[in-house]
Amino acid sequence: MSDTPFWERPIETLARDEWEALCDGCGKCCLHKVEDEDTGRIYPTNVACKLLDLDSCRCADYRNRRMHVPDCIRLTRKTIDDYPWLPSTCAYVLRQNGEPLPEWHYLVCGDREAVHKAGISAKGRAISELHAGPLENHIVEQPL
Repeated sequence: MSDTPFWERPIETLARDEWEALCDGCGKCCLHKVEDEDTGRIYPTNVACKLLDLDSCRCADYRNRRMHVPDCIRLTRKTIDDYPWLPSTCAYVLRQNGEPLPEWHYLVCGDREAVHKAGISAKGRAISELHAGPLENHIVEQPL
């Protein structure tokens, strides 16, 4: 057995539980996006899926999420490139590109709150889709 932590190994070698453990809990993938039908540009918003716990930035029903939100993505090693809007800080994106996890990632530092303390997560910035109104009113960044 290697002494290399699983999160430093190539992602194609990870078991499913190791893959799932890469998630840093930023919640950014659970924020809605708006696509310009004419240009195809994707605009990020601060509107979160109804299942995102806005305090922990974790899904409130991850196991059954697709039953409640049928178009929720299923991020896998094979589909990661299908989502170019994932943030550059995403552990899946970083590891897909052979880059190390940042120092604030809980696997590196041991603190699940570090992602929030570092200002990387959606915590304190997102609102639930249940209260948001039109997504176009919540665009927060330049197009991706």
